[in-house]
Amino acid sequence: MNDADFAKRELRRQILAGRTRLPWEDAETAPLVLSRRARDLPEVAAARTVAAYVSVGREPGTRPLLDALREAGTRVLLPVLLADDDLDWGVYGGADSLRPAARGRGLLEPAGPYLTPDAVTEADVVLLPGLAVDAAGMRLGRGGGSYDRVLTRLAAAGAAPALVVLLYDGEVLPRVPAEPHDRPVTAAVTPSGVHRFTARAERAETREQS
Repeated sequence: MNDADFAKRELRRQILAGRTRLPWEDAETAPLVLSRRARDLPEVAAARTVAAYVSVGREPGTRPLLDALREAGTRVLLPVLLADDDLDWGVYGGADSLRPAARGRGLLEPAGPYLTPDAVTEADVVLLPGLAVDAAGMRLGRGGGSYDRVLTRLAAAGAAPALVVLLYDGEVLPRVPAEPHDRPVTAAVTPSGVHRFTARAERAETREQS
């Protein structure tokens, strides 16, 4: 394990512990506030297809956002965790269309049919799960690597959707540990506001060349 891996693991532990201490009222009200703020983003408002995910546990809730997007006529793609930790995708058909993931972990997935992992390249916006983001837009994920594959697939296809992460207040940090393969996001949405990172493409290119 290198220094960045160790630092990421320690920061994940701290943030997950902080989420367990989050007041119940904050966890209950955050999804509606986040949904409203996310839908107000011009990229989301104009999107024909949004790749998202179903929040679990103490993650900032996505359910109201998924339903609002679907009701507005936006095509919403949800991930399906494959045996190798890559992600396939299916269209969200409403809460009744979700089922427990075959691989467990408390995840919920669309019932199908599935569209292949490349379906994410059709998205205008990709909603990424995360634990924190920093002033440069670098996201701290959970460490499973599934969304690293998504970002690599998008880059290989020449796709450049807006990348958005939903977080609680206090999870936008001055700096998070980052490695050369990590990619900055476009925006982070928290209950108190929207944080934009407009130079993500230039930063990603600089990191690849260094």
